[in-house]
Parts: sequence; structure tokens; C-alpha cells
Amino acid sequence: MASLNILMAQMNTLVGDFDGNTKRVIKIVQSAIDTHDQPVVVFPELTLSGYPPEDLLLRPSIELRVDQSLELLCSQLPEAAWVVIGYPKREGGELYNAAGVIHGGKLVAEYHKQCLPNYQVFDEKRYFVSGSAPCVLDIQGVQVALSICEDIWEKHPTADAAEAGAEILLNLNSSPYHRGKRGERWEMVAERARQAAFPIVYVNQVGGQDELVFDGGSFAVTADGTVAAAAPSFEEGEYWLQYDNENKNQPFSGQAVNAPMNEMAATWQALVLGVRDYVNKNGFKGVVLGLSGGIDSALTLAVAVEALGPERVEAIMMPFRYTSQMSVDDAAEQSKTQGVTHKVISIENIYASFMASLEEEFAGTTPDTTEENLQARCRGVLLMSISNKKGVLVLTTGNKSEMAVGYSTLYGDMAGGFDVLKDVPKTLVFELCRYRNTLGPCIPQRVIDRPPSAELAPDQKDEDSLPPYDILDQILEMYVERDMSAEAIIDHGFDREQVQRVLRLVDINEYKRRQAPIGVRITRRGFGRDRRYPITSGWRIGL
Repeated sequence: MASLNILMAQMNTLVGDFDGNTKRVIKIVQSAIDTHDQPVVVFPELTLSGYPPEDLLLRPSIELRVDQSLELLCSQLPEAAWVVIGYPKREGGELYNAAGVIHGGKLVAEYHKQCLPNYQVFDEKRYFVSGSAPCVLDIQGVQVALSICEDIWEKHPTADAAEAGAEILLNLNSSPYHRGKRGERWEMVAERARQAAFPIVYVNQVGGQDELVFDGGSFAVTADGTVAAAAPSFEEGEYWLQYDNENKNQPFSGQAVNAPMNEMAATWQALVLGVRDYVNKNGFKGVVLGLSGGIDSALTLAVAVEALGPERVEAIMMPFRYTSQMSVDDAAEQSKTQGVTHKVISIENIYASFMASLEEEFAGTTPDTTEENLQARCRGVLLMSISNKKGVLVLTTGNKSEMAVGYSTLYGDMAGGFDVLKDVPKTLVFELCRYRNTLGPCIPQRVIDRPPSAELAPDQKDEDSLPPYDILDQILEMYVERDMSAEAIIDHGFDREQVQRVLRLVDINEYKRRQAPIGVRITRRGFGRDRRYPITSGWRIGL
């Protein structure tokens, strides 16, 4: 009988911080050796560089930084530990996405990722060359294979490991979250385990990196595909497994199976973690946002408070002549409930000054969206000035539905550093608000119940300019996330004129989205890394 003490090190790395990431690895392994004999400590994909390092991989010093980190690990890690860790590795003039095994002060084995994803948010073929061989090594009498992330989504790397004599596979991951992702992972890894007839340990990183959020949720499956252990989602930590290669039916013990979060809770946690890590990793003191009394800013405030604590959040109500008393009251109520600093700064005088300066330019014209946009830009100037003076980040509040069709103002409500709801459709905004209120009092009910309005004109409602959100979001999901044509969407029962109008709005507003702040990605296809359409284009809808 042979057994292994396996530690799934669900680590939150900082991209580019080789020194910091390396020191944290050493600390985790030293702690592991204090409690378990000859531990096998498994870290995520590209732990030393953080993921995704993007064009840092093209810097000439990348090789030196990796070599220095590996030398430090070999010299300082406890010799009895087996440490499985990911890093970029240059070899023979080519750069590989690598996983190495350090034991006894040496790098004793190395694997190169074979399947390089080049879709959605992934761009690995820009940087890496594919490996071509399995890696199987003897760890305390167990034949252990390595693979990296995308390798588990293709058949041949796992099959090659089985043919090379592997008894168990360790799969290192930096797999970002989108809604429904955990179930997809469990299903795919279970299928690979059944095909190879051996158990698999899947270790994933956790944390926010720009618009991406990594949800952790590391787990292990048996040879028949049963999930035998699972770490929590969205929580950094070290999770132990005991593996016994003689017990084929139940080879794992130790870590229990943490039940998957329901999708609303997971989405909430993704938004919170994305905001927390973006603010903290970039060194902001806190955040400021415009709290309008509407539902989008209400949800943004709730996420910010959960992520950072009320003492690091400031909410600014910036009323104008079209702002209802209800909005003023609801913003004040939520600020008080959440315990944040709340200020009221009218834009009446600022707007009047701008209009006076523009009087000659606007002579002979009638009011239109120009004046509405000017209101939004007055608010953007105020928020950015507070940001500059206090060293805090401006959170914008636009949702995915608005970003899709351009229902937003450049240098106005789009002015800021991070858009919490950028990938959250409006219908999901409502659902998340209701979910947040189940956790405790937060968002006034009438904010959720009232018809959405930008309040930039008398009696204005979003549906004056847009289709109802329950219809709009369905059309957008089919066009943006599923790449369906206009005709295919119409065939699903939607009005032809409405579909063509919505799709045209999506296409012509690419220029706005290119200038928008980044935001947390929670769907299969967000605006940003996922979807890169030309601004200048002769493309026309209809096919």
C-alpha cells in the first residue's frame, strides 16, 4: 500500500510579483511540513508569475525572474516536501507553460502544458509553445502524473498519462469563473477520470485579476468520476486530502465535499471578490460612487461595502432639477443602513455655468440629449475630482444591458476606474438586489420596485428609449454571448424591427465600450477580453 498527504493550495497570487508569490509558497509549504509527513503540496497554474501575466511574458527579464524564484524554492523549501508548482519556463529558445516538482532541494520533474487555449479570455498561443509528452514520476511509491488546466478539457493528455502508467493525475489550474462554471468542471473532470480509470486532483487558484475572477473550488474525483472532496469557492486556503492507492473505490479522505453555491450566491461572491482584489491589489484607499437612488448604484454600493467595509466607501448623491425626492430619500436611507459616508452635492450651479459658457455655441438649437449628457458629465467631473483629491477609486454603475446598447454617457456616468456591473445584465441586477436583501436589510424595496430611470429629463423612463429589459436581455444574450444572427433571433419569436434596432445599437456602440472602465466578468462572454469587434466597420446586421 502507498499513500500520499496531498495539500490543495488554493492561492491568491499577484500577477508579476515573483518575489511575493515565491515567499508565500515557501510559507505555505513550511506550514504543511509541520503537520504532515512528506506532504505533496500542489499549487495552481503559473503560480510564480500569477495568471494571466499577459505581455509580461514578452519581457526579456522573465527568464531571470523565474530562475531566481526556482533557485530560492530549491534552497529554502523543506527537503521532505514534494512541491508541485506552475511557472513560465524558457527552454531551447521556446517559452512553455510549465509545472515542476521540487523535492530534496532539486527540480526533479517538469511538465509542459500541451493544450493552449486561445478563445474567450485566453490568449496563450500568443506566448507559449505546446508541450508534447506526459510527465509521470514516482512519489513515495505512487505513479503521479501532471497536467495543466486546458489539458483536462482535451482527451489525449490524460490518456497519454494513463498509458505512461499513472495511478493519479494532479491538474494545476487558473480557471476563471463564469456562471455555471463549477458544474462544467466537475462534469468534465469526472469524464476524464472515467476514461483514464484513475483519480484526478484539480487545484484552482482564487482571486481577482483585472476583470477576471478565479473562484477556487479545488476538488478531487475518484476513478469512477465521483466527486470525493471539494474545497470552498471564493476562499483562499489550504485543503488536505489523504490518498490511498489500495482503496480503489474510496481513495480520498480528509477534505469533505463543500456543497456548490447556488448560482446567485456564487455571482454575488464573484462581484465582491473582484472588487476587493482590484481595489486592494492596486493600492487604493477606498472607493467613491454616485448613489442616484436607482437600482444599479444601489447594487454597486452593496457590493462595495461587502468587499471593503463601510469605512472605505463614500456615496455621493448629486441631485438636479429632475431628481425625484424619492431618489434623494432612498439614497440616504441605503447609505445609513450600510453605514457609509454619504454626501449630497447639487449639480445645478455647475450645469448652469456650463450652459452659460456654451450659450453662443448652442444658439438657435433646441434641447436634446446633449443637455442630458451634460448632467452626467457634471457628475463625472465631481466624482473624478474627489477620486484625485482623496486617492480613492471611482466605481461606475453601468450594467451590461446599458453597455451593450450604449445607454450611457462617455466622460459622464462612464467616468471612473472600475465598473462593478459591467457584465451583469439588468434583469440579473434585479435578482441580485433581491438576493442581497435576503442576507439582511440593504436596498430599499421601492428602489427595486420602481421603473428604472436615468432621471435626466422630466418623467423619463428607460423603456422610453429601450425595449423592456426582460426582452432586451434575451436578445443581447443570444447576440453577444451566443453569436446568433438577427434572423436566428427573430426565429425565436422576437419582433424583427426590435431585433434589428438592438443589434444595430450593439454594433455602433463599440467605440464607447472601448473607452469604458473594466469590470468583473461573470458571464461566458463579457465586453473586453472576450469580445473584440472593430470600431470602424462596414459590417451590417441581417445575416
